[in-house]
Amino acid sequence: MTRSSAPGKVYLFGEHAVVYDEPAVLCAIERRAQVEVEQRSDGKLRVHAEDLSLDGFTVEYGAAADDRPDVDVSESLVTAATQYVDSAIEQVRDVTGDEVGFDVTIESDIPLGAGLGSSAAVAVAAIDAGTRALGTILESDELAERAYRTEYEVQEGQASRADTFCSATGGAVRVEGDDCRPTESPDVPIVIGFDGGAGDTGELVSGVRSLREEYDFAADTIEAIGDVVRNGEEALVDDDLEEVGDLMNFNHGLLSALGVSSRSLDTMVWAARDAGALGAKLTGAGGGGCIVALDPTPEAETALSFTPGCQEAFRAELAETGVERLE
Repeated sequence: MTRSSAPGKVYLFGEHAVVYDEPAVLCAIERRAQVEVEQRSDGKLRVHAEDLSLDGFTVEYGAAADDRPDVDVSESLVTAATQYVDSAIEQVRDVTGDEVGFDVTIESDIPLGAGLGSSAAVAVAAIDAGTRALGTILESDELAERAYRTEYEVQEGQASRADTFCSATGGAVRVEGDDCRPTESPDVPIVIGFDGGAGDTGELVSGVRSLREEYDFAADTIEAIGDVVRNGEEALVDDDLEEVGDLMNFNHGLLSALGVSSRSLDTMVWAARDAGALGAKLTGAGGGGCIVALDPTPEAETALSFTPGCQEAFRAELAETGVERLE
């Protein structure tokens, strides 16, 4: 058996706009997906997901495209458990030239579809574990590229390189188009609020694309997010947390204007701000899931834990390392 883990992430600035080659700044966080693989001889994949639903589930199916699992759980969860794994294992096969099957076990403390990069972390960890099981070790840049191809395929061409690069390398990263690079890790006090839900990333990205194509002001909003990111980078360099917080608030407003926030996300954002957070915004695709707040005190975390609709509130530590090779 071979095991790898990879971290989730939060966007400080720039989600959605990064799809249109505007910059984004992300931080890897110490919430991880762990993937264990064991080679099998029949070419099939067996996916056991410990944490994708309340009780987890196991599916086993053949390698043929039309050989789909028949299990009594929601289609979205089966898709989450299988499509990213399918595509990741195809990347493993492409790297190694071996048409093998695997038993794949996923354990994750990253909420699924909540904007914390669960699919990217699963893809990174699965590709790393699978290639190592077959005797190949990928450098972090190639691992990030292979994981990006996984998300690009599953999300039908609407993925950015941001999530997978951040998960593979860890720390803080700056992404602009195809230019992905580590940046100095900021000392920012991050608090996460999670509403227990999940947005449909593909649908949300498509919605923003439609707005951008129909309305010039939507395209201007996306460019404005890019300007927020650039100002945010300067504030991070200056260690000006108040300015960082103000720009996070501005970023959330622009994302709301693009229609990707939700009542629960807005409620958590305002709960954190009212408790004294320097700034708060949604993180990820939106539509439900998580917000990120900037607060060095316990107040925002406490307020979120008592906010109706917030299922979980926690402080997130920066993950200095990306993929970790456990065995």
